[in-house]
Parts: sequence; structure tokens; C-alpha cells
Amino acid sequence: MSDASEHAPETVASAGERSADGTPEAADEQIAFDLSTFPGGARSAIEAVLMVVDEPVTELSLASALELPVEDVVEHLHALEQEYSTQQRGFTLRSVAGGWRVYSRPEFAPVVEKFVLDGQQARLTQASLETLAVIAYRQPVSRARVSAVRGVNVDGVVRTLVSRGLIEEVDDVGESGALLYRTTTYFLQRLGLSSLDELPALAPYLPDVDVIDELIEEGHR
Repeated sequence: MSDASEHAPETVASAGERSADGTPEAADEQIAFDLSTFPGGARSAIEAVLMVVDEPVTELSLASALELPVEDVVEHLHALEQEYSTQQRGFTLRSVAGGWRVYSRPEFAPVVEKFVLDGQQARLTQASLETLAVIAYRQPVSRARVSAVRGVNVDGVVRTLVSRGLIEEVDDVGESGALLYRTTTYFLQRLGLSSLDELPALAPYLPDVDVIDELIEEGHR
């Protein structure tokens, strides 16, 4: 009669290569789990991951981490979104900047703001907001062009926006050799947008590119 252990499935620890004497060697550390054993199954597992991410996570990333088909993950995400809305929870699930993340519901903004800021307003100045708007609608754009639109030097404001993670330098420089700037994914997150296409239609109110070029040339005379 053979030893039953000869046919027993190997554990994660013993699944690595064996040494010459047959002793299991250390395998790469892996986390093994069965989603069916968790309360709530796969949907609750997805929810647990969403509660700890600090930036939107893609459907593909969730599917890869939990070893689920992407279509199943999408179904669970929409179900959670509907569940939170139906139960009028203090938070909601939103698709933003190409991924999913849990946010507090907009109607609770005054409560959250009071708790987080404790009465201190950490808001952008009017100059920063105007500069950010020009960059958002004209990106990628140089500081000279932004200055031409606003009529003032924006070097300090641009540095502030970069330090806050709202804008970033573009790898490629413009035709004039000047550094170009664009908004970041964090900018989309802060505004609750999935893409720049969702920005309000304010572009028609900004000067045309030709007009900006003329203003820049006049400023250099």
C-alpha cells in the first residue's frame, strides 16, 4: 500500500524546486486565497481593495490582483456603485481618470471639509485658478503663452501648481524651445473628471493662438 502523501497536492511553500535530496527549497513568496471563502465573495474583496487605494485603480489591475475576469470586475463595480446609491451611504464609487475609487458623497462636502480642514481654507488663489484654467484649455502650453493670456508674469504661480501636483512639464519642448506644461491625472481626480473632454466649454472665451503669439512678440519688443 503506497503512502497517501505521495499523491497529496503540494502547498505553496513546497511548490518550489527541490534540492538533490528531495527537500523542498524556498519558493517565491506568494499570497494564495480562495475568494469564495471570504464573506461576500469577490465583490467584498474588490470593495476591500478600493478602501485602501490612494488613487483610482483600473479594472484590469483589480482583475489581475484578484484573478478574476475583467468583465466580472466591471459587473461588481457597477453593482457596488448602485448599492451605495440605493442605501444612501456617505460615500460613493466613481470612475475617474481611467480608474475607480471611493469618494465621499458631494452632499457631505461641508462636513468633510470642516473635519479635514478644521476651519482652515487650503484653496488656490485667484491667480492660481486663472493660470490653471489657461493651462487646462491650452495644453500643452508654455509659461510665456500663459503670461500673455493673463497679462502678468506667472512663473511663481506655475511653480506652485507644479508643487501641488496639478500640472507637470511635458517631455517635448515647443517649437520655440520653451518648456511646455499640461495638467496631471491628479488634476482630473480633484475635479472629478474622467478626461479633459469633460471640461466645461470655456475655450471659446480664451484668445486664439494667433492672438497670443502677437501678444508675446509685442512683449519682447
